[in-house]
Amino acid sequence: MGVERVFHLKTRQKMNEVKEIILTQSVEVIHIPSGQPATLPQDERVILTQSLGNSFTVQWSGNLYRVGGENAEALGMPKIDVVADIMAEEDTVEGQVEAVLNTVYDPEIPVSIKALGLIYRCEIDQAHVDIDMTLTAPGCGMGPVMVEEMKQRLLRLSQIQTVAVQLVF
Repeated sequence: MGVERVFHLKTRQKMNEVKEIILTQSVEVIHIPSGQPATLPQDERVILTQSLGNSFTVQWSGNLYRVGGENAEALGMPKIDVVADIMAEEDTVEGQVEAVLNTVYDPEIPVSIKALGLIYRCEIDQAHVDIDMTLTAPGCGMGPVMVEEMKQRLLRLSQIQTVAVQLVF
């Protein structure tokens, strides 16, 4: 896999501006760093600390939470299908897989898991992707969340049928 690509059609770019938002509806979130699910109530004020790829990090009541792209509208943001954008821009399955890995972000660090060097090995064998990756800290509660996000995005690629991810340290 080569240099990190930047997809520009509709994919959200890194947002450096911290922004206050009032939730338009209650929203399912993941607490950072524990990885535990939670719900933030409608009409609450949150601070949007980062908007990357198709996920968001918000601060509420002194805690950080990850908001998935499927809940973008609760933040007043449009839903974006990053996988569809990738398939429209990349011709090869290798390029698509690499691009997907560049859209999965550590919710505490505004950098993709690929750019952070957390992907040690990525092999594509026909319709199967096999990945070895690590976490920024052993026992990170967000590890399973990032792994699941990566798997779900890779499985949406038309040529991929199975994905195996091993956490290694």
